[in-house]
Amino acid sequence: MTHPGLDDDSQTEPPLDPAAERLQAKLKRLLAVSGLIMMLGFVAVFAAIIYRLSDRASPPDASDIAATIAIGKDGRVESMALAEGRLILLVREGAASKLLYLDPMTGTVIGETAFVSR
Repeated sequence: MTHPGLDDDSQTEPPLDPAAERLQAKLKRLLAVSGLIMMLGFVAVFAAIIYRLSDRASPPDASDIAATIAIGKDGRVESMALAEGRLILLVREGAASKLLYLDPMTGTVIGETAFVSR
């Protein structure tokens, strides 16, 4: 019980005509080029991931951080946080409170949010 299509001994394939051979060669080249492009894409994606993971900035040392920050004559710092590269201070001056957004490297005020009652 053998299948006649699976027997290699009983049947031999006829040779391809020249047009079919050219088409087969073109398809092989197309497959090789598309495979190469896909491999280059994978390499580029993995290189970008590795670059992003290894591109972490080192934490600042004491010489990088501002030594003094001006907050006002009778101001008092209630709270402090570091977010998105900014130093955020909750400052109370008398009865008023405000948020100061500072550059931690230079100590300059980037912005200010005052709290007012209605």
